[in-house]
Amino acid sequence: MPLYIIAALLMIALDQVVKYWAFTSLQAQHTIPLIENVFHLTYVENRGAAFSLFSQFDSRWIFVVLAVVITIAILIALSKNWIQTSLGRWSLVLVIAGALGNAIDRVVHGFVVDLFDFRLINFPVFNVADIFICVGGALFVIYFMFQHKDKTPEEDKQTMETDSDE
Repeated sequence: MPLYIIAALLMIALDQVVKYWAFTSLQAQHTIPLIENVFHLTYVENRGAAFSLFSQFDSRWIFVVLAVVITIAILIALSKNWIQTSLGRWSLVLVIAGALGNAIDRVVHGFVVDLFDFRLINFPVFNVADIFICVGGALFVIYFMFQHKDKTPEEDKQTMETDSDE
């Protein structure tokens, strides 16, 4: 478990460093075309959820609480070994890092800093934390579809007995 916590903290740090650069440097320039009309770095303040959903009202604290609840639920699942493979566990570490990275922005700024702008496909502007959440979510679906095995009633009973002994 400590390895997962260290990895999540490093991912959160990477996200925050990139957003700090965007907030302090990119904001003044607004956009930097890396490949004209294909991929730009564009400073955007996202006050809603994914792709600016719910931005019409101040929803920041709802999303901060949701990120904390999701993080606690995932930490419980990881500590109880409910996730059976390393792919499943790492997918959830990515989700934690992304959720907390965006939650930090909401607490500090009142909005999430976004900057990756794929204009070729007219995709919403996003950030490193969003990448962690999306990749983690996709990997968790793969884990659940192909690797997760339901426990037999006998295994489930053994797990409950082990949990009650602790």
